[in-house]
Amino acid sequence: MKFFLSIAGNIGVGKTTLAHLCADYFRCSVYLEKFIENPYLSDFYENMERWSFHSQLFFLAQNFKAHLEIDQFQGMCIKDRTIYEDSEVFATNLFKQGLMNQRDFACYQDIYQTMISALKYPDLIIYLKASPSVLIRRIQKRERTFEQKINEKYLQQINLTYHEWIKKVSDKTNILTVDTDHFNIFKDHDKLEQIYESIEKVMKRLNAGSQIE
Repeated sequence: MKFFLSIAGNIGVGKTTLAHLCADYFRCSVYLEKFIENPYLSDFYENMERWSFHSQLFFLAQNFKAHLEIDQFQGMCIKDRTIYEDSEVFATNLFKQGLMNQRDFACYQDIYQTMISALKYPDLIIYLKASPSVLIRRIQKRERTFEQKINEKYLQQINLTYHEWIKKVSDKTNILTVDTDHFNIFKDHDKLEQIYESIEKVMKRLNAGSQIE
C-alpha cells in the first residue's frame, strides 16, 4: 500500500528517533533531514541574518528531491520533516523575526510555491511538540556543536509558528499530535504502541476508501 507518513516538530523534539522506530516497526523506507550535509548550517547559527536564505534554500532543495522520490514510491515511506515545514515554519519564522529580509523571503516563497505545486501532502503528519525548556535539554544532550547557541526564545517562536501551521493544514491531511514533554520514546512502550495503532488506523481507513473508489 502506498502511504506517506511524516514526522514534524521543532528542533530536538525527537523526530529522527521516532522515524527510525516507525521504519523498523513497519519495515519501510525512511527519509531523514540532511542537516549534517548543509554547508551553511554552522554559519547560520553564528549569523542567522546573513545565512538564513542560503541555509533554508539548501534544506528546501534537499526536501524537494526526497518528496519527488516518495511520490514515485509505491510502498510506505516516512519523512523526517517535510518541505512544507521548511517554508511555512522555519523560513516564515525567520522572516517574522527579521532574520530573513523581504527580498530573500519573496524569492524563497516563489521557489517553494513552484515546488509544492508538483507534490502531494503526506497521508498522515505526526506532530511532536515539546516546551522550549525540554527542547533545550535534549539539544544539549545530543551535543551538536552548531546547535548549542540556540535559545529558548527562538524555540518558542518556532513552536508558535508550528501551532499556526498545524491548524492550517488540519483540513488537508490527517494530523496526530503527540506531547513529548513526559514521553520517553525508548521507555514508554505503551505510548509508542498507541502511536503505531493510530498510524495503522489511518492506513486501514485510506485503504478502505481507495478500494471503494
